[in-house]
Amino acid sequence: MKQTNQVRQVVMPLLAAFIWGTAFVAQDMCAEVIEPMTFNAVRSYVAVVVLLIIIWVFGKLSKDKPQRTAEEKEYDRKQLLIGGICCGTALAVAANFQQAGMGAGTDAGKAGFITALYIVLVPICGLFLKKKVSLPVWISVVIAVVALYLLCITGDFTLQLGDLLLLLCALFFTVHILVIDHFTATVDGMKLSCVQFLVAAIWSTIGMAIFEHPDWNAILSCALPILYVGIFSSGVAYTLQILAQKGSNPTVVTLLLSMESVFAVISGAIILHQRMSVREYLGCILMLIAVILAQIPFPLKKNTGAVEKAQK
Repeated sequence: MKQTNQVRQVVMPLLAAFIWGTAFVAQDMCAEVIEPMTFNAVRSYVAVVVLLIIIWVFGKLSKDKPQRTAEEKEYDRKQLLIGGICCGTALAVAANFQQAGMGAGTDAGKAGFITALYIVLVPICGLFLKKKVSLPVWISVVIAVVALYLLCITGDFTLQLGDLLLLLCALFFTVHILVIDHFTATVDGMKLSCVQFLVAAIWSTIGMAIFEHPDWNAILSCALPILYVGIFSSGVAYTLQILAQKGSNPTVVTLLLSMESVFAVISGAIILHQRMSVREYLGCILMLIAVILAQIPFPLKKNTGAVEKAQK
């Protein structure tokens, strides 16, 4: 049993990271012919269908269903709705900034590393929630700034438009993660993911109708990449993440999930034949170091450790 849990806690997050990393290639392919909000609207609707099927299957397989009172069910529905709206709105903004950045010319590998900045930003934003930040996190911030300079800043000290949009994407993914962290304590993770994708789909559809001109022929021409992103990146990978985090050390799981940026570069190089300069590869290496360092727990004081041990 213990060995099975170890396999689950390692293989599942790595598989999720692989799916998310390779999804950058699919997004890059679609960015050339489909406008950002149109792409995200379609992929989100696909994700909703997939997650509904997964929730239905899990519901059928679940043997022990806790009995809930009418008041408890009503509270759960309200929390799910509020959480879904908050998470879905943050996800819609982040995803559309990401796709717009890739459409502006940032390649898959570079987009994967810049997006990974949220792993550094999450503990930093935790300061505003009165959460302590360890020394390794501060060091990782400095390394990340250097990495972003090598990745994004040109000779005249200006950001490319695509890089700036991806930085905004990383910021809103940070908000998205913090909001999810708040609601998953009281809401079922898979149901929350389903509702958030529905909300993201609605926001993207509204934006698509106002600002874009959907080309259904272009959408059909990218059917396979869209299905890959919608089914695997959104539906399967999010489910793998939820299953992997059940009873696991969140630091270890998050570290494994952060490997998506490495898979993004590898898949971009293999599938799309994309190449980056030595300077940009150095930036990627430093960003990966920052991402890993941000997840290393700093030794706590003995009394704090004792309290946490007692709580367990």
